[in-house]
Amino acid sequence: MHTVISREPSGIGLRPVSDAGAPAGEPRTVEAARLAQEVAADEAARTRWTWDDTNSWYPALLADGVRVDRAHDLRLAHAILRASALSARTALAEAGPTAWDRLAPVPPPGGPTAAALVRPDRHPGSEPLFELGEIAAPARSESTTGDRGEPGERSGSAREPDGSLDPAAELTAQLTALKDSTDPGRLRLLLAAESAGSLAAAEMHHAGLPWRGDIHDEILTEALGPRPRPGARPAKLEELANQIRAALDAPPTLNPDSHPDLLRAMEYAGVGARSLRKWELEKLDHPVIAPLLEYKGLYRLYTANGWNWIDTWAPDGRFRMEYVVGGVVTGRWASTGGGALQLPHNVRRAVVADPGWTFVVADAAQLEPRVLAALARDERMAAAGRSKDGANTDMYAGIVATGAVDSREHAKVGMLGAMYGGTTGVSAQVLPRLARAFPQAIDLVERAARAGERGEVVTTRLGRSSPLPGESWAATQGSAFDEDAGADAQSRARSQTRSWGRFTRNFVVQGTAAEWALCWIASIRRRLWALGEVDGYTPGLAPAPFDRRPHLVFFLHDEVVVHAPAALGDVVAQEVRAAAEEAGRLLFGDFPVDFPLSVAVTESYADAKG
Repeated sequence: MHTVISREPSGIGLRPVSDAGAPAGEPRTVEAARLAQEVAADEAARTRWTWDDTNSWYPALLADGVRVDRAHDLRLAHAILRASALSARTALAEAGPTAWDRLAPVPPPGGPTAAALVRPDRHPGSEPLFELGEIAAPARSESTTGDRGEPGERSGSAREPDGSLDPAAELTAQLTALKDSTDPGRLRLLLAAESAGSLAAAEMHHAGLPWRGDIHDEILTEALGPRPRPGARPAKLEELANQIRAALDAPPTLNPDSHPDLLRAMEYAGVGARSLRKWELEKLDHPVIAPLLEYKGLYRLYTANGWNWIDTWAPDGRFRMEYVVGGVVTGRWASTGGGALQLPHNVRRAVVADPGWTFVVADAAQLEPRVLAALARDERMAAAGRSKDGANTDMYAGIVATGAVDSREHAKVGMLGAMYGGTTGVSAQVLPRLARAFPQAIDLVERAARAGERGEVVTTRLGRSSPLPGESWAATQGSAFDEDAGADAQSRARSQTRSWGRFTRNFVVQGTAAEWALCWIASIRRRLWALGEVDGYTPGLAPAPFDRRPHLVFFLHDEVVVHAPAALGDVVAQEVRAAAEEAGRLLFGDFPVDFPLSVAVTESYADAKG
């Protein structure tokens, strides 16, 4: 059962809709101030709250202390169904673009990104927050006539006569597309997991990752010197800047932060650098290299996670990350600011659990090669990573034990090459040996690569499909066959073909790994709530409804951090492991593949990695 939430002229509309898309009761309208009360009262009915975008509705419910168990995010689901090969023949996929296709992710309200996007005439999130590059839209029907014959309105549109979004009509269109797809079960699981991920992301923003600003300040002061006055460099950076100028015999006006000026000064001094990339600088022998490399590292700390970062992103002792669920084309999450997905190790000392609480930090070991083994149903490769005698097995060491390669390093480089398209060096040398040892796994990624090179779509385990290459790709390929096409045009076409093949090769693996992680998060979220409130212990500093419950506070692709009362640390660790096993069963049934976790129960995030 779904309950569709929408804004109406007289308040908030609540419309019951069956799982078949039909009305399932009388719609009603409530005052906006009463929405949280209505949702809390209806939670016992196990409804699936259906809305245009989770961030448009859920943060306000959380602020009122109301958590929802299930949701259906229409924007996220629409994007999947429009592009999936499993639903390509449905009316929703074949219809022309609607306003649902133009919906941009809405940032969490009240956060730095939302504040930056506010305009007098714009709703936060009405403009894209990020670009994914040139991506073609799914194939569309050429017809411009709707079901009733009105010109200009395409079949599958979910708009009211006044042009506003109609979430109930869109839900019906999506449920029909699921029914008419070639594999409804896989797509239903994907949509449920994607929507559960949106709930978890909103909850992590609401609860926040505990952050000690005083410790962060100590880290910065140790590395950079005292906090500088506005417009000035920290003392350590200024000292290194002077060393750089002296080594280059450059004037005091040389600004190391200006790459063009710095490269010109280095050229004048005969350094021989063609760029400022770290790997290239490390090859050079010149007195400027050591202070320059140190400057670059400290400058990155200062600009990405310096004092301004604390003031902006963790002013109240909580880092409230702004995740974008499905923000990467493979289904991985993105972030609109604060560097949630690039949190450097040198500031993790500031992540300290509340008094009386602890962190449970878990990450999946070698997730992508295990996903590849399960996708390809390559039992020999799965066995290489299977736990033995209750102990987790290093999959790369297991591959060595099969005799396929002679060292762990070769196993790792070879598998990464297989999944990412490595064609040179050690990867190219060991790949044929891996193909003989694990023919099903290697054949799967090779077939995905060939499909991409032909400009075709590939699809993950649950049904997320890769985009078609853009118009420039087709133009470059076509120009290579012109009668007067030269060697350069043909070389560009071959390079572009290989590049897209590398993308599709990895898409099926990385995308399916992202689906496993979504199912893992959904299971963890449900299991943590089922543990209930903890009485007799110091409440945490997170806002209700998580101040007395273990809750997710951080997610990074294949790693989660749970904030829990200290007495529940070991219990939560067990639940996180059980959730990983459940995610594997949801995606791959009874195929014998293990997804072992590295789990640490610790008061400091920095200590979790040893």
